[in-house]
Amino acid sequence: MRRIRPVSAVTSALLGLSTIVLATPPAHATAPTRTPIAIGHRGVPAKAPENTLASIDRAAGLGIRWVENDVQRTKDGALIVMHDTTLERTTDAKKRYPGRAPWKVADFTLAEIEKLDAGSWYDRRFAGERVPTLERYLRRVDRNHQKLLLEAKAPELYPGIARQLLAELRRTGWLDQPHIQRNLVVQSFDADFLKTFHGLRPDVKTGFLGAPKAAELGSYARFADQINPDHRSVTAGWVRSVHAVKGPHGRPLEISAWTVDDGARAVELARMGVDGIISNAPHVVEAALAGRPRTSVAADAGDALG
Repeated sequence: MRRIRPVSAVTSALLGLSTIVLATPPAHATAPTRTPIAIGHRGVPAKAPENTLASIDRAAGLGIRWVENDVQRTKDGALIVMHDTTLERTTDAKKRYPGRAPWKVADFTLAEIEKLDAGSWYDRRFAGERVPTLERYLRRVDRNHQKLLLEAKAPELYPGIARQLLAELRRTGWLDQPHIQRNLVVQSFDADFLKTFHGLRPDVKTGFLGAPKAAELGSYARFADQINPDHRSVTAGWVRSVHAVKGPHGRPLEISAWTVDDGARAVELARMGVDGIISNAPHVVEAALAGRPRTSVAADAGDALG
C-alpha cells in the first residue's frame, strides 16, 4: 500500500488537493444498506507516526476498533512492525548508521533497530518512539481491545515466515478464541504466502491484496476469505462478483478497500457494498459514513498533536 508522509508534509500537500476534501454526500443519495468498518492503516497516521504503538493508541482513543500493520523480520530473526523493506524513511537509521545503506530491515539486528527513533521524522513530539516488535504490538492491540488486519510484508524475503508468524500469534494468545474467530485477519500481496499460511492454519481468516478479475475469484477463494483491492479499481459490478463467491469458510468473500482518505469516496464505496475501508484517517471516514464529514484530512492533520 502507499507510503505515508509525515504530518507536516501531508498537511501541506493535502491543502492543495481538492480531491481530498471530504464532501457531504448529496441529499438525494441513497444510504448504504450496511456501513463498512473503518480500518486504521498502520494505526492512524493522520495523528501519529505509522506502525508505532503511539499510532494504535491514538486509534483506540478515537474509537477505531480495527487497525492494520505490516510485519517483517530482522537479521537475527525477530519479527517487527515496519512497512518499508528499508529503514530510512520512518526512522533515523541513515543518521545513526551512516555507512550501512540501503538500510534494509533484514540487514539489521533487533538490538540495532531498537535503538532507532521512529517518531521524530513525523514530529518532534514523537521523538523517541520505537519500532515495535510484533510481540509488543500484538499485546498492545489486545490491551486496547482492538482487532488486527496483519500484513505479511514482502514474505518472499523471509523464508519460513508463515510458520514464524503463527508461532508468535499462538504465543501471544491470538490463536485463541475469540481472536481467531472475530479479531484477526492475515493478508498479503503474495498468493503463495497465503496458500502456505492457509494450509498451516485454515481456521485463520486471510485476505489477498489485489483485485483479481471476476473469472479468477474462485481460485483465490480456495485460500482467501477477503479480496482487498486498491479502492481505485473497485466498481459496483466487481463488488457483486466478489460477494457472489464463497471463501474457504463457506461465507461470501469480503472486501476491504485501501487506502481511502476522502469521505465522499468512502461513501461511494459503502454504497457499492464493500465490507471495510482502510484509511490513514479512519475517524474521518467513520464520520463521513455517519453523515458527519470533517472538512478534510489536511484540516484534521492540523490537530494531530492536540
